[in-house]
This record gives sequence, structure tokens and C-alpha cells, in this order.
Amino acid sequence: MSIFKTEAGGREIRSRYEKMLESWPVPAERVRVPTREGETFVLVCGPEDAPPLVLLHGSGSNAAMWLGDVTAWAEHFRVHAVDMIGEPGLSAPSRPPLASEAYAGWLDDVLGHFGVQRTAIVGASLGGWLALDYATRRPDRVERLALLCPGGVGRQKIGFLFKALLYKPFGRWGMHRSIKAIAGVDPRTEPGVAEYLTLTFTHFLPRTERLPVFGDEALRRLDMPMLVLIGARDAMFDSRDTANRIGNTAPHATVTLLPEVAHSILGQTVPILDFLREKND
Repeated sequence: MSIFKTEAGGREIRSRYEKMLESWPVPAERVRVPTREGETFVLVCGPEDAPPLVLLHGSGSNAAMWLGDVTAWAEHFRVHAVDMIGEPGLSAPSRPPLASEAYAGWLDDVLGHFGVQRTAIVGASLGGWLALDYATRRPDRVERLALLCPGGVGRQKIGFLFKALLYKPFGRWGMHRSIKAIAGVDPRTEPGVAEYLTLTFTHFLPRTERLPVFGDEALRRLDMPMLVLIGARDAMFDSRDTANRIGNTAPHATVTLLPEVAHSILGQTVPILDFLREKND
């Protein structure tokens, strides 16, 4: 299956991603892991004897989203930045049904390759959904969870689709407006991020499958330490619904609603690191 509109578009995205990886700020191994869902690309960095940390990016993204965070986190953790299958990174294009054991089994294979029995996980958006899915199915393997605008908890909005369709006829300008409206990324202040998102969503075919919503019983099984960061102006998920459900089902979790922040959450490197290190100092 193809996850790109054209092969040429896919090559252009992968080429740009490879160039971005050249600026990865710390020494890293590029590992291609065989899994039941196909080859999975993982960037591994940080001290070999440090506690493990797994990073799971959002939809339409790849490990490059952690470029601004990894320097600080790799000082204290053995970081595994995973390119999720079915997304525009360097992993296999396979997209098994989200409402299945498939993604937990896939992540079992990735962790098993590195001999990781138990790990902290940071996940954003779709990666936050994946982190929650894994934690509800394999709670004994998750040390702690840091989630940024996670999917699968609050009501998933559909209004952002109408915004995307509204701007679609207006070419590059429309794409920039759509990115700002949906992700909260302003091309004027973050031109590099906006340009890469524009390239991606010009050529990439996003998932159309609706994210499964975790039931209260599943969320109550999450007894590990949790940090949940939510953009109050998130156009994709109902922020207050997410905060309320986490508060009701996992009252031990620290939930922070960030005012004036949309779906793309930046600048939280230090708060996440402080949370991750609470037990490791």
C-alpha cells in the first residue's frame, strides 16, 4: 500500500526528512528493526546505561518532531525516537486497524529488539493515543507516561476538516492558513516547521480511520505516573473533555491545560524532563 499521493512526492518527503536528520543534535544510531508489521526506523541516543525513554510522534510526522527536545532528554535517558508505521518517516507503510492488538504487538517487537522490558514513554497526538493503547494493554511495561494533546480521550472534533477543505482551493497560502488553524503553527514565527508541514500534507495521505476512544475502565488501569499537557485551543480534540476524563479516571495524573496553545505543543522540554526524572534522581 502507498501512504503518499505519488511516489515522487513520497521521495521528496523522505529526502527532506533525511536532511533534517543530519541536524540531529546528539550522536545517534540509526536502527532498522524487523517487526511483524514491517521494518521500523528508530533513532537511538543517550548513555547506554541510562533508563530507557521511547518517543512516539504525531500523525503526519516522524522523529524530527523531537529535534528541539532530544538534547536535554538524551543527557539523562537512553532515547528511542520511533518512526511510527504508516506515517511519513522511514518505517513501513503498514496501517493495521487501530482498534486491534496490532500496534501493541508491533511496539513489543520494537522494544524487544533493544532488550527494553519497561520504559517511560512520551507521545504526542496519535503518538499519545499509541502510548495510551500500549499502557492499557501492557501496564507492566510502562514506567511513566508524558502525553501531549493525546488522542482517544476527549471528543474528536470534525470542524478542523471543514477548515482544511475551506482553504484547500487557495494553494500554498491556503495550506499555510490550514496549518495555522488546525495545528496552531504560524508560518511567520515558525517558517521551517510550516514549510515541512506544507510539503508533507501536499503529498501525504493521512489516515481516515477515526481514533478509538478509551473507555473509563481502560483509563482506570493507568496507575503509572502521568503528565498530560493539553492545548486549550486544540482544534482536533476537545481539550476540556480530555482534561476531565483523565482527572476522573486517573486522579493521580498531573494535567496541565495550556492557554492560547493549539494542537501543536512546543516549548515543554523542561517540564517533561522534570517529570521524567522525578523517580530517577
